[in-house]
Amino acid sequence: MAASANGMVRIPAGEFLMGSDRFYPEERPVHRVAVDSFLLDRHPVTNAEFAAFVEATGHVTRAERAPQAADFPGADPDQLVAGSLVFRRSRGPVDLRNAANWWSYTPGACWRRPEGPGSNLRDRDRHPVVHVAVEDAEAYAAWAGKELPTEAEWEYAARGGLEGKAFAWGDEHEPGGRPRANVWQGEFPWQNLKRDGYEGTSPVGAFEPNGFGLHDMTGNVWEWTADYFGGRHADNPCCVPRNPRVAERQRGDRGHFPSRVIKGGSHLCAPNYCLRYRPSARQAEDTDTSTGHIGFRCIVRG
Repeated sequence: MAASANGMVRIPAGEFLMGSDRFYPEERPVHRVAVDSFLLDRHPVTNAEFAAFVEATGHVTRAERAPQAADFPGADPDQLVAGSLVFRRSRGPVDLRNAANWWSYTPGACWRRPEGPGSNLRDRDRHPVVHVAVEDAEAYAAWAGKELPTEAEWEYAARGGLEGKAFAWGDEHEPGGRPRANVWQGEFPWQNLKRDGYEGTSPVGAFEPNGFGLHDMTGNVWEWTADYFGGRHADNPCCVPRNPRVAERQRGDRGHFPSRVIKGGSHLCAPNYCLRYRPSARQAEDTDTSTGHIGFRCIVRG
């Protein structure tokens, strides 16, 4: 068991097999990686913790700032408003190739109002903060004297000492028929059976920790890492659609927002669509984007 200090867990140095050849192509090849010891947040940064950062610094997240028209030539003016991507459950089965069937760019949605205007954080102080772009995560980390973990550090920690297993708890999907994380049960994106007890995010620590004593390395929210994405499926939208403002900027030939690796899957990951709530799973996400199912945790090296 890893040692803990000040809400963080000391992860011992070691080697592990990173990646998988059993699931999605971007997880290949499997290769051995060595990591030094580090401290990692026991759980994702919560709304209460992020609120303390905002109170201390006055930070305004990307989702709360309206973009400048000059930066997005040709963009739909309706999209040039502050907002973020919000999940909307469909009424029935839909084409899974079109993420617009369940994602909506919602003006006014931000970390304070996760579902958009009219929503709030009541009773969600210990839920992971969401609607944070990577620049917001990095600003928080710098304020806290921390950083974002690399993909390798994150995956090593998520495995909790289990070598080559499919999930953070082993190879069985639901040991004893019981969900081990906040993920989607049922037919995504319309039927959520909520056998894990949650629809949407859950309080951090609601599920058993992994072998290193870390909570929510599986499901609940995707987590930003420090690494830029490289792989054959960088443009696969899966569960993390491209912010419409980003697409407009790319069509306007004013540069490209590079993608970062996000890890861990979220409460929207389901076997019929996105079996990415596994340590080896990885996804590309534009650095300009925030959504209602991406958060982060921090690392201290050395």
